[in-house]
Amino acid sequence: MATPPPTGPLVTQDDITAGLRRLGVESGETLLVHSSLSSLGWVNGGAVAVVRALLDALGPRGTLAVPAQSSDLSDPAGWENPPVPEEWWDRIRATMPPYDPLTTPSLGVGVIPETVRTWPGALRSAHPQTSFAALGPRAREITDGHAPDCRLGEHSPLARLEELGARVLLLGTGYDTCTAFHLAEYRLPGPLARIGRPAPGGGWETVTEVSITSAPFAELGRDFERERPVVRGTVGAAGARLFPLADAVAYAEGWLRARGPGARGFPHPRD
Repeated sequence: MATPPPTGPLVTQDDITAGLRRLGVESGETLLVHSSLSSLGWVNGGAVAVVRALLDALGPRGTLAVPAQSSDLSDPAGWENPPVPEEWWDRIRATMPPYDPLTTPSLGVGVIPETVRTWPGALRSAHPQTSFAALGPRAREITDGHAPDCRLGEHSPLARLEELGARVLLLGTGYDTCTAFHLAEYRLPGPLARIGRPAPGGGWETVTEVSITSAPFAELGRDFERERPVVRGTVGAAGARLFPLADAVAYAEGWLRARGPGARGFPHPRD
């Protein structure tokens, strides 16, 4: 059976750099990127070409940040895609390798963040499940101090990115991937969750964390885009959106507060 031809368009590193500049990415800025390689077309050089293009557009004074999450370092009792037999759970917990920022691969965020994570000079934050990786002069500022009991809140790279005036680039992805909205969740009353994961020195630990969900983010993003300035364009074949992270967090905080706990799938206090 013949191999089907690749789907286009053919996209090069220079094409992506030019598209980013047309969109408004500025040399010297700090950018948090959520991305989908397949949405760009047939990229000559794959994820490496995309990372090079991002670094070209940002220039030597710019900083690139990406989510580098490792959601597989979690309690097997909650695994759904796929689930594992219950009789395996205790052994999985006892033998799961602990998080290592140098060797633990990212999962579920695409090949571009994993390419950034392994890029020479990249730094990665310390949270074992929701780390971020960064390249550039502000990488250490962004990744340092990620508290082990703060996935995406005040003691995470998201808050540092907000302080630094970073912008968010959704490159072929929707608002459901926008981690900045989670920072707003941390600033609102809500339930806590017990999170199981491998302990740093081996074995198993459970920490108390803010309960978060991205379930309403697509609707939240549509409203945000209607009411706040969002630059929209195309990079390669991918739809792209560019906006200030602080603006997204502030809007999300008001949006979620106005709708109450039910907007995040949490029970209303009176229920």
